[in-house]
Amino acid sequence: MEATVTLACKKWRVVVSLLASMLVVGGAMAPSAAAETMRQRQWYLDRMQAERVWKVSTGRGITVAVLDGGVNASAPELKGKVLKGRNFAEPKKDARQDPDGHGTAMAMLIAGNGMNDQGIKGLAPDTRILPLAVAGTTKESGTRNVRAFADAIRYAADSDARILNISMGYEFYTLESNERDQIQRAVDYAISRGKLLFAASGNNATDGNEATYPAASTGVAGIGAVDDNFTVAKFSTYGPQVALAAAGDEIPIRCLDGKPGYCRSGGTSQATAVTSASAALIWAKHPSWTGNQVLRVMIQTAAKPSEGKVPSRYIGYGTVRPRINLLDGKGEPGPADVNPLVKANDPSPSASKGSEPSASSKSEAAAPADSSAADKDEDGSVTPWVIGGVAAVVVAAGGLFVVLRRRSGMSV
Repeated sequence: MEATVTLACKKWRVVVSLLASMLVVGGAMAPSAAAETMRQRQWYLDRMQAERVWKVSTGRGITVAVLDGGVNASAPELKGKVLKGRNFAEPKKDARQDPDGHGTAMAMLIAGNGMNDQGIKGLAPDTRILPLAVAGTTKESGTRNVRAFADAIRYAADSDARILNISMGYEFYTLESNERDQIQRAVDYAISRGKLLFAASGNNATDGNEATYPAASTGVAGIGAVDDNFTVAKFSTYGPQVALAAAGDEIPIRCLDGKPGYCRSGGTSQATAVTSASAALIWAKHPSWTGNQVLRVMIQTAAKPSEGKVPSRYIGYGTVRPRINLLDGKGEPGPADVNPLVKANDPSPSASKGSEPSASSKSEAAAPADSSAADKDEDGSVTPWVIGGVAAVVVAAGGLFVVLRRRSGMSV
């Protein structure tokens, strides 16, 4: 049974729209991209009070494994941050190359240096990235290869990486039951080695809402996306697999497929990267904690839904807020060897997930299906990029134009 690996980013439609209202006599003119820095466009960093958080933790000492199509080590924002890694899709190729750009974009959201506010600033800028390529460039290597994917998880489990960022997944219907079991066994092994796994829940909420793996694998924290109002994004796949949510809409990234400039983007891929960075910040502050303890504190300190059941099927236990631990000192790590997403009375990581609500989630008001009591009143202004629908804005020398497109199996 052949299927295409789906990178968890929003689908685009092919439309190019020039901003006709900016045309003037003598030629086409557009507002300068320099009027607003890239750092200012990263609205979620201000909402998360990143500048204050960085005085306490920048993620130094933490390595995040990025399972994707590779990570471009020569990208300016990632200079000196990308380890050798390994290419499981095309073993003869270097994992520090990234023909598509998706893995590089995710790595920047985690560890980017910001390039003096002109490039992407990662939420955990002093983390290191271990690139593990699991999606190749050929028809054979780009299609489903569950064995390679599982091998990459095991490799990460045996590495110095503490966090696995998986901004991709297989939709349920594309996998045989034995393949889901194969992924689960690899996940179980990684958890047994003390790793923390975050995986994108998917972007098909309005198109079948199929669960993806490994986000739906037991012990993995499936990540949903919220917008700049901290309301669940319309595309964000929902269900019991969603453990946490993070900013995943109107997110600037380096454009894909070798296109110049930066693009507005959205997807649970981006939300997963923000979550992985959040975990890195906490873990760097508390290096003796286990992955289970970091995850438990993230669950306890998340911005809970304002009403309804916790965990919510849309945002899980809430929207990640590392500052609550780092700045306010809140969150109890609890037992080191118990995964908070696994049944408390079952030591096997393969037990049912989502059954151990944190103490705070039991006592706080639960959330509506589609929103959270997030940091809407926190310091930091937000300058939205005006555009309708599922889109990306490419900022290039000489003008601003809107590009909406659809690609087979992957998009940002």
